[in-house]
Amino acid sequence: MHLYIHIPFCRQACHYCDFHFSTNIANKRAIVEAIAREIVLQKTYLSAAPIETVYFGGGTPSMLDRSELELILQTIRQHFEVISDPEFTLEANPDDLSETKLQQLFDAGINRLSIGIQSFNDAHLTFLNRIHSAFEAENCVNTARNIGIKNISIDLIYAIPAPDHSILHGDLQKAFSLNVSHISAYCLTIEPQTAFGSWLKKKKIKPIDEEFAAQQFEILVKTLAENGFEQYEISNFARNEQYSRHNSSYWKQRPYLGVGPSAHSYNGISRAFNVANNAKYLQAIHENVIPATLEILSAADQTNEYVLTGLRTKWGVNKDKLELLSEGKFFSTQRTELEKIKDFGWIREDSETLILTESGKLFADRIASDLFI
Repeated sequence: MHLYIHIPFCRQACHYCDFHFSTNIANKRAIVEAIAREIVLQKTYLSAAPIETVYFGGGTPSMLDRSELELILQTIRQHFEVISDPEFTLEANPDDLSETKLQQLFDAGINRLSIGIQSFNDAHLTFLNRIHSAFEAENCVNTARNIGIKNISIDLIYAIPAPDHSILHGDLQKAFSLNVSHISAYCLTIEPQTAFGSWLKKKKIKPIDEEFAAQQFEILVKTLAENGFEQYEISNFARNEQYSRHNSSYWKQRPYLGVGPSAHSYNGISRAFNVANNAKYLQAIHENVIPATLEILSAADQTNEYVLTGLRTKWGVNKDKLELLSEGKFFSTQRTELEKIKDFGWIREDSETLILTESGKLFADRIASDLFI
């Protein structure tokens, strides 16, 4: 079983982010207590299988104080069995990660950090409206390792407007020097409900240069591979198979429970979407009601989700599972389209799987869409 916890607070809004969060932290403790209550209310959502992974996302989970984090973890351990070697991940911003805070996280049982660095270039950090500096980013990685947190992932953003690729090269070299085990690298996208989206509409910034973004992606993949990182998902790279166990469960369509405002849950046949409103979430949990919208997944929904997520991974999609999910319709309806994609050299088919080629990874979402039933 896998558990996701959404912490809906940030110190300030990054210009690119459209996740659910609030910068008003007046009700932070109340939200944490409601999350703990929801964990209890939801304990029968999945089977009684023990918890393998817990992932604190957001928002900015590193804004939790010691007592808030311990309340959630104690509730989990009290109401669920946990395997002997779980993965407990917490997303964090460098400006939160003092030596004292890192020691508290380690003592509480957090054994994997996902640090939102985004860039080691101060000008790029300012452009993105990040609070931390490049120095803080580097320092927190070293401090975390010294304290004992060995499994460290960092987030980087590429395709940030620049005259050339030198900043991306510098970001990667700095990451290598810090000896992190995992890198998540995301292309800058401009979402409508963000500061960047507003600026684009007002023509204060230009759209993302798709050719520049493609060049940066190719540099990223090549440079990471040369330095021992395996691309096991389009945006995720790991050394020595230190994959994110939690995120891999999503991509392999394993059931999971999500708690907190805006969190999603999946049990194999349906999805549940918690309300993305802190006040409404608090009121519902106070009344012992899960404030979620339920969506029953059709055979087409399940097939298309599997294609979309599975093709992004090194494992690809299993042909037998495609046929099972689609009730025997996938290859009878999509064989012609699949052959076209194979002719482009974008996908490789063997007796068991469909897997994207290196060139196909540049068009992953388009390929998946073309194969939807």
